[in-house]
Amino acid sequence: MRVVLAEDVYLLREGLTHLLRAHGIEIVAAVDTGEELLDALARHQPDVAIVDVRLPPSYTDEGVQAAIEARTRHPGFPVLVLSQYVEQIYARELLADGAGGVGYLLKDRVFDTGHFVDALRRVAAGGTAMDPQVIAKLLGGTSPLHPVASLSPREREVLQLMAQGRSNAAIAGQLNISEGTGGKHIAAIFAKLGLEATDDTNRRVLAVLAFLNHARPGPSDFAGP
Repeated sequence: MRVVLAEDVYLLREGLTHLLRAHGIEIVAAVDTGEELLDALARHQPDVAIVDVRLPPSYTDEGVQAAIEARTRHPGFPVLVLSQYVEQIYARELLADGAGGVGYLLKDRVFDTGHFVDALRRVAAGGTAMDPQVIAKLLGGTSPLHPVASLSPREREVLQLMAQGRSNAAIAGQLNISEGTGGKHIAAIFAKLGLEATDDTNRRVLAVLAFLNHARPGPSDFAGP
């Protein structure tokens, strides 16, 4: 796996570089601005990018805007975004094309090396890896008029794990149910959300996008503390 890393904090950038190399992942470029990120993506054509939401010069949303621009130029290009805070509007924007290959993790997750590397690999493979805190916030604000609100408590738990990028087997293990039962819950989620596509991976992305796009926005949608 070949990675471009965009992170302006030197120690975190170096730490991520060493961490990923220890897992056999090649860092083809490590940059600290959105403009440099786009240049590096064009030059190196990596498999995935890891991007801090807030990059110089204004430290607002330059990183995520560069990531969105990269996906506009190359639809479905895998991006794993790191953020200090829950800013769910960015998760919606990144997933808006329905193409998958998107991760949104809080920086604290980096310290769980196995979880972080696993999330990066899922994103690079076209899946999703949404932070549990982001998902919980969004599920708690879902509009009662949207089909997501019709999901049972168990189905919402399954959807939350789907958004984290968990496989059917992992979901079953986490919830202490059989894979067959987990598969039925997933089928029910697809049916309630009106997702009839035959590609299961694509339907998972669409299911995640459905609740991202129809949760009620709150203050953290627009700015961190």
